[in-house]
Amino acid sequence: MADRILVVDDEPNIRKVLVATLRREGYEVEAAENGADALAALEREGADVVVTDLVMPGVDGLTLLRRLSHEHADIPVIVITAHGTVDTAVGALKAGAFDFITKPFETDELRAVIAKAARQADLNRANVVPAAEPERRYREIVGQGARMLELQTVIARVADAPSTVLITGESGTGKELVAIALHEKSSRAARPFIRINCAAIPRELMEAELFGYEKGAFTGAVNSKPGRFELADGGTLFLDEIGEVPLEMQVKLLRALQESEFERVGGLKTIRVDVRLIAATSRDIPKEIAAGKFREDLFYRLNVVPILLPPLRERREDIPLLAEHFREKYNKRLGKSVRRIEDDALLALCNYGWPGNIRELENIMERTLLFSDGPVIALRDLPAPLLEKTPSATTGTIVVPSASGSLKEVVRAQTQALEKDLIARALTLTRGNVTRAAKLLKISRKSMQIKMKEFGLREEEPPSGNS
Repeated sequence: MADRILVVDDEPNIRKVLVATLRREGYEVEAAENGADALAALEREGADVVVTDLVMPGVDGLTLLRRLSHEHADIPVIVITAHGTVDTAVGALKAGAFDFITKPFETDELRAVIAKAARQADLNRANVVPAAEPERRYREIVGQGARMLELQTVIARVADAPSTVLITGESGTGKELVAIALHEKSSRAARPFIRINCAAIPRELMEAELFGYEKGAFTGAVNSKPGRFELADGGTLFLDEIGEVPLEMQVKLLRALQESEFERVGGLKTIRVDVRLIAATSRDIPKEIAAGKFREDLFYRLNVVPILLPPLRERREDIPLLAEHFREKYNKRLGKSVRRIEDDALLALCNYGWPGNIRELENIMERTLLFSDGPVIALRDLPAPLLEKTPSATTGTIVVPSASGSLKEVVRAQTQALEKDLIARALTLTRGNVTRAAKLLKISRKSMQIKMKEFGLREEEPPSGNS
């Protein structure tokens, strides 16, 4: 199925040219003459990519862009403007634009940018985090477990340092949120935060994307255009999926990091910038180095401050907090009034494996609230695939019997570990309420107390004055 492009421009001739050009490229195209019509078209038919002018009557391009960043953050937005200044570009990118092109533009330039945006749309559907406003996303970091508290400490300590940071972790663990937190807590917070997803950039366009190009540098370059390094001057550049940068480009990237200077494609002038670089990847970079796909010297230049984000299955104590966070978020967004999540539903969420990590949890909560009719989310309200795929509560490694341990002894040890894990989680879910935890596990309060004593799980003391 062809990608669907929504073109928004108040000039009829520009709309006709864009529609005709994109249809020749095989895209399905719809046009709107202003931001209000564009929003109506999106609600009616949706779109994979939006191309919008900035200066329009009524709902202008910047207002439309901000609305889309909040309400349709998975749709890449390309801004077309006759005002091709760096300030305009930075403003659009900070508001959530995927990219920008300036009038007049050549077909080759338009084709390349649209293809890049369509690829990003595909990645978004495959759960690659889309760009969004830093101020909005930073507040979504949630967690009070030991690993999240440690992460917050690291962010506070290194946020204002000029050192490069390499954030690693599985897809969906919140790498972009950490990058934005580092920027927002630094003295560069008022300066640009520029993000580029290296996985969405074709190899042949990577250099121009990072360093910009001069007019006439290649076919279609009818205007000079600053690259992401130049746009981020004074601020932060976030290179997402750094492991996707082609090997031949890694040398130029290393030089830009070491010398803080570069030349645009087709240019002779050396441009110096003050940029704090943060990179992220879901790849195992040491393995990529061993395979000859990533430069070791670049890795060491990036890995000055390494931050490893744990998968959700390794920080299950944060699942209730995250679930409540998403309940509140989608209550507001969907106009719902779900007041709470029942304990058995929370326990099911805690026991699920979450291969898609936090992003998958958010998806599940949004879907559950969307189809919810009552004030409470019960176990039956959760999607059937989640319940069918929920594994055992324990995720520990099974110990293989050795000469010093029989199968019976190993089974007993694993059973005890499972019991302790379930009881600890039930107590976490009920905030230490033994009676509710026992009811959740369908055992008596006395049995619960015996097990707690056996496993060294203390019952919380009552507040002073209530004894």
